[in-house]
Amino acid sequence: MTGAAAALPTGDLGDGTYRNPVLAADWSDPDVVRVGEDYHLTASSFGRAPGLPLLHSRDLVNWTLVGHALERLEPAAAFTEPRHDRGVWAPSFRYHDGRFWIFWGDPDHGIQQVNAPSVRGPWTAPHLVKAGRGLIDACPLWDEESGEAYLVHAWAKSRAGFNNRLTGHRMSPDGTRLLDAGRTLVDADRLPGWFTLEGPKLYRHDGWFWIFAPAGGVATGWQGVFRSRSFFGPYEERIALAQGDTDVNGPHQGGWVRTGPGEDWFLHFQQSGSHGRLVHLQPMRWEADGWPVLGDEGAPVRVHRKPDLPEQPPARPAVDDTFPGGRFGRQWQWTANPGEGWASQHTGDGLRLHCVRSDRLGDLRGVPHVLTQRLPAGAVVVEVGLRLDSVAPGARAGLVVLGDAYAWIGLERAPDGTARLVHRFAPANTDGERDAARSRPLPGNRVLLRIEVTADARCRFSYETGRGADTAAGTGTGIDPGSGSGSDAEAGSSDGCGPGSGSRDGSGSGTDPGSGFNAGSGSGSGPDPDARSGGGSGSGGGPVRLGPEFAAMPWRWVGALLGLFAGAPEGAGHAGTAVFSDFRVTAASTAPPGAPAGAPAPAPPHPSP
Repeated sequence: MTGAAAALPTGDLGDGTYRNPVLAADWSDPDVVRVGEDYHLTASSFGRAPGLPLLHSRDLVNWTLVGHALERLEPAAAFTEPRHDRGVWAPSFRYHDGRFWIFWGDPDHGIQQVNAPSVRGPWTAPHLVKAGRGLIDACPLWDEESGEAYLVHAWAKSRAGFNNRLTGHRMSPDGTRLLDAGRTLVDADRLPGWFTLEGPKLYRHDGWFWIFAPAGGVATGWQGVFRSRSFFGPYEERIALAQGDTDVNGPHQGGWVRTGPGEDWFLHFQQSGSHGRLVHLQPMRWEADGWPVLGDEGAPVRVHRKPDLPEQPPARPAVDDTFPGGRFGRQWQWTANPGEGWASQHTGDGLRLHCVRSDRLGDLRGVPHVLTQRLPAGAVVVEVGLRLDSVAPGARAGLVVLGDAYAWIGLERAPDGTARLVHRFAPANTDGERDAARSRPLPGNRVLLRIEVTADARCRFSYETGRGADTAAGTGTGIDPGSGSGSDAEAGSSDGCGPGSGSRDGSGSGTDPGSGFNAGSGSGSGPDPDARSGGGSGSGGGPVRLGPEFAAMPWRWVGALLGLFAGAPEGAGHAGTAVFSDFRVTAASTAPPGAPAGAPAPAPPHPSP
């Protein structure tokens, strides 16, 4: 690495306290369950595969990614192409009758569930509990007092024509079907000031049925709670958590968990622009009147004492990867259900992606064979080595920051057979790429690709050819040998709430409306006008800056993604491969974990679901 770089920190401050977010990346719509001394969390995975991530912790602060519950999305035919804002929405995680259960709503197909005897599987194939459009955010309850089973869900206005209400059903005890047509439990149109009520989580406590459900929109809303003596109501409501005068905007949607020693805690997300939905941990207590209070008297905490649980080593889900034997770590997901021949294992290290032939390479948002992981919050440096083993004209491979707008840097095989360094971008609301810098020939077919990402998600692209493009500098820092490859001990980062994370309308000083580029960024005299920072020729002189600065953008409900891809234009015959080596993400500054980078940066406006 060049410059100041360090392992990504965690939310654990090491002195008996933690700093939010405890998961500083887009683990959207979290839900949590305790079994014995273990805590398990899942989150929305939308149209990526594998889906339904499975995270594990012993202290609710330090988390590792242990797998996924959904190998492929169903119906499979609907997810052969990228569906970035569809698929798995707001899952609920429960443990009942010796099995783990995850229910979720697919807004286009209905309510589904999977279950397993162990969090590590084997998980059942998805089972459709209720078919229909607009059914989202499903949560079951097995009532130990009555022996009855129930399910509650919300509605997506984009499919159903209405939202802001919660519907309840009696459910078969085996969780396979609903036993009635459903009744409205809460109609928030009748509650003054309430809108976009969604994300319900259903509990039984102290003789009451409880529904924890957020409202008010993901960037500006609050966390509500509802209670009733009867499952079918009537329910009374309170706001249990709201931003107040803190910098935690829209504290929103999550799950309650009680520890073994009897403490109550609540995990929820904060919408943070291009970084997506970061996960926060709030203390929780029950008032004398029987209602819960979250955070510090209803306001989110930024720093707090850790739960009264055994001390654990600092950990966060993996980001780094050395790709041993060609295998990629658990943190990676395809942008659609995987196809045959996209990647292959081998005896050495490095990820071997095949240059899949396609007529859609001009817009990576529509390409299914892009391998992605979440963009960590905070200022980071991303590096990966690339070797393009293809002589097919037009074959290309690279490192991409993927969102509604995207930009990538990589190699492309020119018609004359030379490998050329290219940097391209695609503005939002367009269907094709354009050059972000002039391409240039390389003396070989190897390069080290580098992206510097600021705390407010502005990206600066550079490359090196002089210090061994097969391997990025640095060594692994993993502490969980079960992670498959790389490190399963990411360290937390700043909260990523800085302004300026890009906008749909291209506001600011972009060179192209909606492009996310800032023409005024950078300084210095690279080898040509496109290399805007740092000297050197790309032959051992350090990183060579390429093109202007790019502001990462989120999708509709999803944060920006880091991705690796390889492809070639349509044609006959095998198009060769690209080999990626030593993927590294390191902290680019020594800012304290979770330190605010400025005012919160909500995502560009979107209609409610």
